[in-house]
Amino acid sequence: MEIFYKGEEGRDSIAMQYHVIVYGCQMNISDAERVSAVLESIKYKRTPDINRADLIVVVMCSIRQSAVNRVQGLMQKFEEMKKKKPTLKTILTGCVLKKDRKLFIEGFNYVIDIKGIGQLPILLSEMMNFSISREKFITERYLDITPKHSSKFSASVPIMTGCNNFCAYCVVPYARGREISRPAQDIVQEIKGLTKPISSRLRGAREIWLLGQNVNSYKDPSTSSGQVINFPALLKLINNIPGNFWIRFTSSHPKDFTNEVIDTIAIGEKITPYLNLPIQSGDDKILKLMNRHYTVADYKNKIKKLREKIPGICLSTDIIVGFPGETKKQFNNTIKLFQEMKYDMAYISKYSPRPGTAATKLKDNVSIIEKKRREKVLNDILKQTALENNKKYIGKINTVLIDGKDKGDWIGKNKHYKTVRIKCNKNLLGKFIKVKITKALPWSLVGKIIN
Repeated sequence: MEIFYKGEEGRDSIAMQYHVIVYGCQMNISDAERVSAVLESIKYKRTPDINRADLIVVVMCSIRQSAVNRVQGLMQKFEEMKKKKPTLKTILTGCVLKKDRKLFIEGFNYVIDIKGIGQLPILLSEMMNFSISREKFITERYLDITPKHSSKFSASVPIMTGCNNFCAYCVVPYARGREISRPAQDIVQEIKGLTKPISSRLRGAREIWLLGQNVNSYKDPSTSSGQVINFPALLKLINNIPGNFWIRFTSSHPKDFTNEVIDTIAIGEKITPYLNLPIQSGDDKILKLMNRHYTVADYKNKIKKLREKIPGICLSTDIIVGFPGETKKQFNNTIKLFQEMKYDMAYISKYSPRPGTAATKLKDNVSIIEKKRREKVLNDILKQTALENNKKYIGKINTVLIDGKDKGDWIGKNKHYKTVRIKCNKNLLGKFIKVKITKALPWSLVGKIIN
């Protein structure tokens, strides 16, 4: 539903402005787009200038302590801003732990669950002292709110939210709740609307990101037990939607990454050959402590099948170094895995305890100096393997979706999610461009346009 709330006539004359700050993953960015849709349905206007805002909304992520610390820093800033502008209101939402909500309530006018953003019109009417017709207020699941997409050519579409895995280091199940999947029909209809050409000159979205804390466990809640639409079936439905667009997805969990998913990626012409499959550690004992429910051998077997079915697939992973109890010998197993897997990219994190998780019961006995050393070791390996992988693209022609500019160059992503830089005086934003790769760097490629 495009507008879930309609305010009273005459609200157009109130030029309220809002500013959004986002911390976290793609799901948080997608949540912020729904917040924007709610606010603009009651005539708020977005401003990039925080100092002009009547309302500031922070969409945060409690997953890492560093994000919590950043929001605490914002609270101090907002306090100073409110001295100069007493009418300024602030709201915190997103992936927020209950214990963190208690911490932040002193610094925000409201702290609300992301699932409750449909209540924003009511809250704002009370805070800003304007009236609304409550009988016009429509309550609905927050994922049913049509977002105000920030990009015209790349769109994020949540297919589910929440997590049932309870990894020992992670607070997502406590912040997001248990897994809830959206009906496949709703997802397909949303993507059809996004990818449909707007006019003869304006095309629809060229890239669709399917989002979920664990997309592999998706199951359509609206189907009967004998006709369950799982993640591979959903991918096939989306792949069959007419149009010229790419399909990407995140995040995946190795324990649910089945042969059926691999086969579907291999045959899906719109599904791009890029996958982030987090391993987290290369040691089985550490994986068990992390409550990951797979072994290193299981993981390697899935990667082997992927590379057999999809030659040239680009692989990235997530790693935590310095998990409680991780010995140098166990870390060496992660080194060996890194060297063997030859990843294109990796997101390496130094372990930090999050209260409320099972890992906090374990002694955090790896020093920060050692964690930094281990992080550097893996980054050095990654830089080498990424460069080796990227050199294979030299001389080849790639299709690149241009998504921005940097230092005068156009930048975009190819199907394998490699960053490509090109020079051109024309406006290429949001277009598919044929590019011949001329140079390889560890984290990007350089190319020239093929006429």
